[in-house]
Amino acid sequence: MKIFNYRLIILLLCIIFGVVFSIPSLLQTNTGKKIALGLDLQGGLHMLLGVNTHEAVGSKIKSIATTVKYFSDDEELLIDGLLINEDNVSFSVLDADEIVKIDTMLSGIKGLAITKNGLEYTIKLTPEDIIKTKDLAVAQAVETIRNRLDQFGLSEPNVVRQGESDIVVELPGIKTAEDEKAARELISKPANLELMAIDEEKNDQVNNMTNSQASSYGDVILEDTKNPNLKYLVKEIPILNGSQVIDAQVAFDQGNQAIINFTLNSTGARIFGEFTSKNIGKRLAVVLDGKVYSAPNIRERIGGGSGQISGGFTVAEAGNVAIALRSGALPATVTLLEKRSVGPSLGADSIRASSIALVSGFLLVFGFMIVYYKGAGIVANVALIANVFLIIAIMAMFGATLTLPGMAGILLTIGMAVDANIIIIERIREILREGASIPKAIEDGYSNAIRAIVDSNVTTLLVAVVLYVYGTGPIKGFAVTISIGIITSMVTGILGTHGIYQALIAKGINTKNTNKWFGAK
Repeated sequence: MKIFNYRLIILLLCIIFGVVFSIPSLLQTNTGKKIALGLDLQGGLHMLLGVNTHEAVGSKIKSIATTVKYFSDDEELLIDGLLINEDNVSFSVLDADEIVKIDTMLSGIKGLAITKNGLEYTIKLTPEDIIKTKDLAVAQAVETIRNRLDQFGLSEPNVVRQGESDIVVELPGIKTAEDEKAARELISKPANLELMAIDEEKNDQVNNMTNSQASSYGDVILEDTKNPNLKYLVKEIPILNGSQVIDAQVAFDQGNQAIINFTLNSTGARIFGEFTSKNIGKRLAVVLDGKVYSAPNIRERIGGGSGQISGGFTVAEAGNVAIALRSGALPATVTLLEKRSVGPSLGADSIRASSIALVSGFLLVFGFMIVYYKGAGIVANVALIANVFLIIAIMAMFGATLTLPGMAGILLTIGMAVDANIIIIERIREILREGASIPKAIEDGYSNAIRAIVDSNVTTLLVAVVLYVYGTGPIKGFAVTISIGIITSMVTGILGTHGIYQALIAKGINTKNTNKWFGAK
């Protein structure tokens, strides 16, 4: 039997890997991948947000109106009185021969309840589609907020849905009021970009017009973002919206002011090009979150599907708006329902308390194994140390977040790893009491114990997977550490210790003193 058997070599490689890749996390070096600390360990911001799902329904009604307008313009169909009401879209077809084309187009949109009275159409969403739209709005808001925070550069934000219309956002590492303000603005910003045609015929009357009068013309009154006294009368149905934006970047104009350049997808570029070619000499309002940022004259057809937003942005504001546009507009506004800050001092206390518990549990297990199992206890402890380093290294490699439940998971993993070794050692002691030699007792002990250990670890791993899939926040952290710990303990506690025993036997240890090696006479 060779000293350097394959089991021992695997254990040594695991130890080297564990030590090397856990150093950045343990020493908090400036380089290398490290474990991110959760909200409960480093402090940060916890928010409960409510999604105003009724707005998503209104937005979908508006998008239906945009589709009808674009289709009628593209097909040169004659329609009149296209209006967006509270819960429906209404319009009239002027030529009865064109009803077939309108019906064919509408049949391609799912979830519509269409009422026809002669040549007049009223379009609503079905009750089922209203429920589906609200549910989708919350799901999209979760994904949009998560994308924004990722691009903002925050480490391991936790964004999860809670109930029907609420979202929990946890932001570890938010320590200053400025950081908190920037994060909140980024999260809550609707970033609803719309390109809207100005009603040139009636715009000069906008200062003497009420909102209801504007609505009767199919228009809305919007304020200028820099001058609230400057108002625009724009067509209520937008030409384009933010759903067609595929990229947005910060740039600078000739006066070195921050602006935002945006790029449209192929559909948006085609619509934009066709609209500008038909409206040369008129103005187009660039509207962001209900404010007009600019209203340039259309001098020629604009192809290529690109445009810009200028409005006296600071560089930071332009950057946040660009992030919001890239990650997509929120389907509905969000309302802050609850906010609480976890200070870094509380996080430090949590780390200190949990570290004491971790070290204490570690030392107690160490002491018990050495006192009760003698040499076999030392071998098990070596595997235990390798297991802890390996857990930290793997978590760092995958950028996992460590929370208090995660630290509890590490401590529980230590107990499970020791339990596997105890089963093996007890099997070896039973065989030794029957008069077998140490080499035979070791081989038979591992053979007899392996099935029970694998079965128990696999069942625990399945439970951990279920916790990870259906759990949220800290529960996921607990499931991650348990899962990693189970897999690493199988390698170090079973394969590794077996390799150590084989190396010791090959080196020629005294195989007669069973009490010295296994605490068994």
